[in-house]
Amino acid sequence: MSKYEEKIARELAEWQVTMQRTPSVSNAAIRKVQTKINSLLPNRLHKVITKVIKELTRAVLFGADFTTKPVTEVRSMMDIEDQVRDKINKYTSTATAEGAITGFGGFVSGLADFPLWLSIKMKMLFDIAASYGVDTKDYKERLFILYVFQLAFSSQKRRNEIYLIVSNWEVQKDKLPKDINAFDWQSFQQEYRDHLDLAKLLQLIPGVGAVVGAYVNHKLTNRLGKTAMNAYRMRRLNIENGNSEKSKKSLLKHRK
Repeated sequence: MSKYEEKIARELAEWQVTMQRTPSVSNAAIRKVQTKINSLLPNRLHKVITKVIKELTRAVLFGADFTTKPVTEVRSMMDIEDQVRDKINKYTSTATAEGAITGFGGFVSGLADFPLWLSIKMKMLFDIAASYGVDTKDYKERLFILYVFQLAFSSQKRRNEIYLIVSNWEVQKDKLPKDINAFDWQSFQQEYRDHLDLAKLLQLIPGVGAVVGAYVNHKLTNRLGKTAMNAYRMRRLNIENGNSEKSKKSLLKHRK
């Protein structure tokens, strides 16, 4: 293992610990607040969000719009991740500008943010997958992308469940149903909505919405990119059941 791979193995161990945290009391309190916010949002907004997430999820699963040709030449992990970081920065900048523009106009233009921002994030995930040499024409790889998305935008309880699938993907993918329609998009969209409701409610306020939209889109797009990096690192380095376990035990021991 190269020095760079040793470095990212340590970073990966940190990330794995975060993904497996026990849900705290504050998580439950936040969930209650999110439920309350849900009840305050206009029905029109609920319908738009639900429809957008459903249709875009279907597009990811069935369509060719997001597919990116995988990079097949032999490259070092450092070269791959230099390219991935560039892509994350590019898409984060795009999402930041989009959030500022749509947030500036208040409720009406704020509605446009959901499909635009979601498309930006999904395209970023496909491009990141391609950089790691993954062929996203394979529907199971598209499902992996959706699981990665859920890791970034779910409650800690749900995140723990998804992590178990992602961290053992080579085994789990063979257990997936052959019918792609079996994907649970309802849980997918509900977790995503609950995670974003407070921030996006503020984005609907004219003027203030521009600042909020830019900040939220920047922060969460970047988070998604970093989550994808670690998920593909975990697969690429094949250390989830080997060196990564040793790294995590060492990390936990050090923290104690």
